[in-house]
Amino acid sequence: MQFQFQILATDQNARRAQLHLRRGTVNTPAFMPVGTAGSVKGVHPENLRETGAEIILANTYHLALRPGDKHIASLGGLHKLARWTKPVLTDSGGFQIMSLGKNVRVSEDGATFNSHINGDTLQLSPERAAEAQINIGAEIAMVLDQCIALPASEQKTRDAAERSARWARRAKKFWDDDPRVSHSEGYGLFAIVQGGMSYELRKQCAAELVAGDFSGYALGGLAVGETQHEMLEVVGAVAPLLPRDKPRYLMGVGMPDDIIKAVIRGIDMFDCVIPTRAGRTGLAFTGCGTLNLRNACHAADERPLEEDCPCPCCRADPAGGFSRAWLHHLVRGREILAAALLTVHNITYYQRLMRALRGAVERQSLAQFARDFAAGAESPARGSEASLPEPR
Repeated sequence: MQFQFQILATDQNARRAQLHLRRGTVNTPAFMPVGTAGSVKGVHPENLRETGAEIILANTYHLALRPGDKHIASLGGLHKLARWTKPVLTDSGGFQIMSLGKNVRVSEDGATFNSHINGDTLQLSPERAAEAQINIGAEIAMVLDQCIALPASEQKTRDAAERSARWARRAKKFWDDDPRVSHSEGYGLFAIVQGGMSYELRKQCAAELVAGDFSGYALGGLAVGETQHEMLEVVGAVAPLLPRDKPRYLMGVGMPDDIIKAVIRGIDMFDCVIPTRAGRTGLAFTGCGTLNLRNACHAADERPLEEDCPCPCCRADPAGGFSRAWLHHLVRGREILAAALLTVHNITYYQRLMRALRGAVERQSLAQFARDFAAGAESPARGSEASLPEPR
């Protein structure tokens, strides 16, 4: 299947589209569950498909360390190994440049990591990161970028943004020259706009990347310490600078309220660990708020998490329909089943949210959808019972 981004409907800046990739079509706005090491923790691929997920995210740094991208290639690629038949997007390792801190050295050549597993050295240049993602078999690869924590000095922010743009050009050349993707249909390389909170730096970086004619464009370096207002200001200013006919991806942002407001500003794709990490810590997203199943108020509650949710945790059939009381028991007892059930439920919630957003764009009623969501007495955006885990 040829790589194609087809816009089907618009509502102001928001788009409802389809992204056609080698292993299937992704309806946007889309949320990508995070499978850092190639699988979403605790979720069978068939259960993941049942949530409505059409694409997942994996991480180049982690897979290059273990089991190794060349080893994955020798065994037929990630899709074959993971039994995931739909598309995969791989992050390049740029976020780990920030998150691993002192264990990373950055130069113009690329990034040198000391493995968090055993201390071994892993070198990722823009070319090597692209090669690793081709070996893994991802339909969408991300260029290597330099992600920095915020707040940061103007000089540090400028250096990282300018280096990210230079690295992107090198990655694009490698990608275009590799016959495994250049002669195949349905693969794409996305560039990443950096620049912190500076509109001028973001504008400069975006202009350089747009001139490079990438398959899609991401906004990186957000959800790393700034407020929601600051993040949305950047999104609202930068999204219009990106090509209208190509997908726009906001990296690492994943609270429902953040997603809705970013869709309004023209973003098409999202990923975040929040729904999966929340599930592993006993938190469940519902239309009535975020529930902490550890709380004693659920101990005798015979209701499902959500009456109309089709996930195995909620649906009333012989294989599901678990009560909040039973989930409370499983969570308090640290049973693995609790994490598995709540993770699938949370991913299902997010996929239902994305379908609702797509429908709202088609009806040109997105503004009203956002108002109704914000007006909810205990909407998931408010986090009614507990603080949610940090993004990524």
